Amino acid sequence: VKLVGEETFRLCQEYLDDVLTVDTDALCAAIKDVFQDTRSVLEPAGALAVAGVKQYAEREGIDGKTLIAITSGANMNFDRMRFVAERAEVGEAREAVFAVTIPEERGSFKRFCELVGTRSVTEFNYRIDDAERAHIFVGVQIRNRGESAQIAQSFV
Repeated sequence: VKLVGEETFRLCQEYLDDVLTVDTDALCAAIKDVFQDTRSVLEPAGALAVAGVKQYAEREGIDGKTLIAITSGANMNFDRMRFVAERAEVGEAREAVFAVTIPEERGSFKRFCELVGTRSVTEFNYRIDDAERAHIFVGVQIRNRGESAQIAQSFV
């Protein structure tokens, strides 16, 4: 919404202990989780609670406890399901997606592949920009969120 209602804002100030923000990838992962568990398709707004609970549990190191998320809505556009499925891998920290610019010269692509190493490439797109550089969009399989930052540093 563009503007939070006065009464809603007042109630949030009074009763909320914490507020979390989640990104699109986390929402997509939550939609996928609910679908796999219940065969129900949530709209992104309805999956916010699941994404937030997952983030909260990870942040607080909660394991083996029951947490409850109230979900709602099935107002999902069928054409958006492909986007959700693709982004869920990133949200689950199983894939990292990078946009990299490399010199358009002999050996650049080989050096890039050496940086990726033995990781599985899940998506790849190579576009020549001009005579001096090319843009690479690449998805790489990862084991955890920390590995994503480590890979990004190797591209710098």
